Amino acid sequence: MKNYLDEISANVRLEEGTVVIEQLLLECYFSPGISTKELARKTLLPVPVAAAIKKELVKAGALTQENGTRCSRAGTTWIEQELGYGGINKSLYLKLTASDADWKAELADVLSELQELFRMRPQVDVQIDQSKCTVETSLRRAVLCLKQQALIGKRVLCIGDDDLVSVSIGFLLRKLFLAGHSKTRIDVVDVDERFLSYIGETAAREGLPIQCRHWDLREPLAEAWQGQYDCFFTDPPYTLQGMTLFLSRGISGLKKRKGAPIFLSFAHKSPEFMLAMQREFVQMGLMVSATYPRFNEYEGAEMIANRSQMIVLKTTEQTRSEYAGAFEDALYTGEVKRTLRTYRCQQCGETVYVGFQGDVPTIGQLKNQGCPHCRNDTFQLIEKKNV
Repeated sequence: MKNYLDEISANVRLEEGTVVIEQLLLECYFSPGISTKELARKTLLPVPVAAAIKKELVKAGALTQENGTRCSRAGTTWIEQELGYGGINKSLYLKLTASDADWKAELADVLSELQELFRMRPQVDVQIDQSKCTVETSLRRAVLCLKQQALIGKRVLCIGDDDLVSVSIGFLLRKLFLAGHSKTRIDVVDVDERFLSYIGETAAREGLPIQCRHWDLREPLAEAWQGQYDCFFTDPPYTLQGMTLFLSRGISGLKKRKGAPIFLSFAHKSPEFMLAMQREFVQMGLMVSATYPRFNEYEGAEMIANRSQMIVLKTTEQTRSEYAGAFEDALYTGEVKRTLRTYRCQQCGETVYVGFQGDVPTIGQLKNQGCPHCRNDTFQLIEKKNV
């Protein structure tokens, strides 16, 4: 069966990549008779670009132009078989993806099912910066993935999952595909075997498409897992190096394409810290697509006022992992607070001490202000010690 995405991408060179072609096709699938203007609005494309993509899809036989634009029989078959939308509850999908959707009302039964599962999950380990998000938060993340068209028929990676996002995704899929099976597959990578066992047992009992993998993220992902995923979720340690490391591991797992979404949950921080975060995004070739303040709610976690933000990042042609090899620096909040680390400027060789009793408190701040001698912003870790 032909691949419409690759075929049209070859004919219409898009800066956005194949993601928008897929999105445009899906808009025609779920809203037959849609106008070109509405297609442009839904895909955030200029009208001429949306019209050009539509024209190529009509020429390829995926769409027909009659009383608006709709999928042909061949296009419908391709979407259902190749993209994995066959058997989906279209009415529920449209309700959940509507901009003003009351998803809690639509998924009240799913929330009820998840309540007991979340109540019985393992206790958090604060030494590795775990905290319990609420049931509503975990399912809200799954719904956001659906709205981003990054869920159905995709391979989803969870970089750490003490929030049981994988389980919430599994229950959401079961609700959407009552009469059939979804092609979506979810992998969880975590160092905590307690959560891996709990998720694995839940998945086996409930028939959820989840596979758990024990892994210390200080080490690069196994080669077999690299370049395999369409999107990933992470709620990393709330340190700059923790965020950067978890993003780096997730990036290595993504397929090499533009526009792949990354769902990053992170504490609300000071303007200085947020600037350092954004520098890291740029360094890794990531684009901020959307930010949702107070998106995540946690049980306890008074240090972050029980709330954190959701940042949706998108990959670009420049996307790369900042940490490709083994990670040997301080990672978790407790480590960062009590560790003094020695960095060497990679341009002039100046030595700078970072951390408790150091010249600057964090590597993020050092990168932000640059080397005190030459203002270069790349450094090599030389030594670390507890103080």
